[in-house]
Amino acid sequence: MTTIKQEDFIQSVADAFQYISYYHPLDYIKALGAAYEREQSPAARDAIAQILTNSRMCAEGHRPICQDTGIAVIFLKVGMDVRWDARLSLQEMCDEGVRRAYDHPDNKLRASVLLDPAGTRRNSRDNTPAVVHFEIVPGHHVEVICAAKGGGSENKSKFYALNPSDSIVDWVLKTVPTMGAGWCPPGILGIGIGGTPEKAMLLAKESLMAPVDMHELIARGASNRVEELRLELYEKVNALGIGAQGLGGLTTVLDVKILDYPTHAASLPVAMIPNCAATRHAHFHLDGSGPAVLTPPDLDQWPKVNWTPNTETSTRVNLDTLTPAEVAAWKPGQTLLLNGRMLTGRDAAHKRIQDMLARGETLPVDFTNRVIYYVGPVDPVRDEAVGPAGPTTATRMDKFTEMMLAETGLISMVGKAERGPTAIAAIRKHRSAYLMAVGGAAYLVAKAIRTAKVVGFADLGMEAIYEFEVRDMPVTVAVDSTGESVHETGPREWQTRIGKIPVVAA
Repeated sequence: MTTIKQEDFIQSVADAFQYISYYHPLDYIKALGAAYEREQSPAARDAIAQILTNSRMCAEGHRPICQDTGIAVIFLKVGMDVRWDARLSLQEMCDEGVRRAYDHPDNKLRASVLLDPAGTRRNSRDNTPAVVHFEIVPGHHVEVICAAKGGGSENKSKFYALNPSDSIVDWVLKTVPTMGAGWCPPGILGIGIGGTPEKAMLLAKESLMAPVDMHELIARGASNRVEELRLELYEKVNALGIGAQGLGGLTTVLDVKILDYPTHAASLPVAMIPNCAATRHAHFHLDGSGPAVLTPPDLDQWPKVNWTPNTETSTRVNLDTLTPAEVAAWKPGQTLLLNGRMLTGRDAAHKRIQDMLARGETLPVDFTNRVIYYVGPVDPVRDEAVGPAGPTTATRMDKFTEMMLAETGLISMVGKAERGPTAIAAIRKHRSAYLMAVGGAAYLVAKAIRTAKVVGFADLGMEAIYEFEVRDMPVTVAVDSTGESVHETGPREWQTRIGKIPVVAA
């Protein structure tokens, strides 16, 4: 009988969450590199180049791939012949491992987990508790999968109870466009079919833990119905033309994963969960011989891509002298390099601003002719001005956009993914603009931030209002002052183009 020591388990979990914070799985990176080589859309190719460059920087610097270092998800398969030398429960051991990882002094990770989710939404400060799935299996060891899932991709999870005669392919193709780009494509779609609603969701999540192997499947061909479905969905989802960051392009998904389970005769439950450009998971076994050893990947196998700001094709913008007239003149798809001082703010800050304005109170900062960046950064370490600081999903701020533009003097916003109709209408009304930064390039973006200080709502932690001083921070004009959105025009153009391009293998 194998004995697993409490400290070995805890340290293994802690090491795994540190490891995945800065190392992409090599299979994902190779697939993304191949997508970069195939890509014909300049905007999508540039976005993928930023993601690949960011990945190498994080691996070399041991800093998070994304500022959203995720909610901790752990899959455990515990052998029936295992005994534990432990005083804590399995959940408590998992939580202690997560706590150590997220509070690591050399690579502190962002604490995003909130307690009392329908009430006070108070940050737990150490990213616990983890979401743990247990399974008891034959054997004498413990299999562990640690994954960090960001909110942008988790929020795009979908479930539907189809009729048994309905088409799963039709549902996926109808649903994926409704997910927008907040899940940071190109990524992976995990699909769970059958069982009951909660089983289908779990299958979808668990399917994402498998290696990216679509290129192998295409080469050898399908051997069963699930593999046929994977191939069909891979081709048809990419034919939608959504592309990297939703800008339009050849690759929306690098792989489609499917797990199924027997279901009721009257049912066809289907769940879909995406994995984003910050795909993060690690697998290890414990056999009683000590903590797990996670071998660093060979960085020589990373694609030789080194993105740098292009001052010839991009327009430098001085944020300190920016005027509404300059903002109104920006064109859709125009690339900018931002310089000077910008403010930050996301969900909690916007809600507090709304409440203060409603009470007639003075805001802690003046937004007149300023640009706001939707971000919740990682705390800095060593000589950093700020930790990884990539954009958060902009649509969550849509309901506040009219207020911010009408009542605070704000003239532009920076975030990731598309804006919805409410925000676009406000942008058009106020002759403003929305700028998109690349999700999945958080450490790269942070290198453009030279100073950072909290200037409002310090009690909100990572959701406080900061003032960043930036140098050549790359963004794209995603919605211009007329309301034209590249997240609408880009995918539409590339869906048409793809219909005329021969199918490209992975």
